[in-house]
Amino acid sequence: MIDMQPIMKLMKSQTFDEERALYGSQGIVLENCAFDGPADGESALKESRDIQLSHCFCNLRYPFWHDKGVRISDSELTQLCRAALWYSTNIEITDTKLHGIKALRECSKVKMSGCDIISPEFGWSVANIMMQDCSAESEYFMMRSVHIDFQNVKLKGKYSFQYIRDSVFEHCEFDTKDAFWHAKDVVVRNSVVKGEYLAWYCENVTFENCKIIGAQPLCYCKNLKLIDCEMIDADLCFEKSEVEATIVNEVLSIKNPLSGHIYVPSAGQIIRDDENSYGEVILQNE
Repeated sequence: MIDMQPIMKLMKSQTFDEERALYGSQGIVLENCAFDGPADGESALKESRDIQLSHCFCNLRYPFWHDKGVRISDSELTQLCRAALWYSTNIEITDTKLHGIKALRECSKVKMSGCDIISPEFGWSVANIMMQDCSAESEYFMMRSVHIDFQNVKLKGKYSFQYIRDSVFEHCEFDTKDAFWHAKDVVVRNSVVKGEYLAWYCENVTFENCKIIGAQPLCYCKNLKLIDCEMIDADLCFEKSEVEATIVNEVLSIKNPLSGHIYVPSAGQIIRDDENSYGEVILQNE
């Protein structure tokens, strides 16, 4: 039996500015098209299926809502392209600028590579997202998302990865305050994580071969693990945390770890003023 592939309709070098310009489209390829103009219409491709865009310019609001099968490459979603992808699934975005607020939300089965993201509140409640070789600027980045797989992603932001679950990050660079709060079942490998108050209230989180930079990291954690990590400018670490850690350099101060073992060459200060904190700090240079 022959597997018949759907016939795709090609649309080239056209401009669309009306409301729901291509609503409910199925099986279309858009090349060098623009969603822009005086009519200022919203929701251009809402409720569409199997759509491909390359070298397109999206300058209007809410273009990809409730879609299935979206491929976007070498395109630009401008600052005016607000809330671009919501409630959609089977998405692939490559070599594209996403510069509108809330660019990705409540979506699933997402692959991104080579993208430039400047988008406050990006990636909320997303399931199954793979991101590779991307850069991002965002606040509350990826909040409440699950099954995140990031490779070589650079982030500048605040309050990132809060309440995420079941995720893996490798070879990443994150400069972000209050990251990984309430995260659960997460592994971060071979990465740099910079920012204050890292991963408070997290559970089953592991940092392996990471550089951790910033004040008061890793407090009130459950089943926290650090494997051969470097900690820089880190004071008052591990307060009230259940932790098993191997640290490769001197730490400024460690305060009242709740339980577990912390292996460290030396510590500027070990604070013990809570009789219910039983975590052991083992100084390896003594």
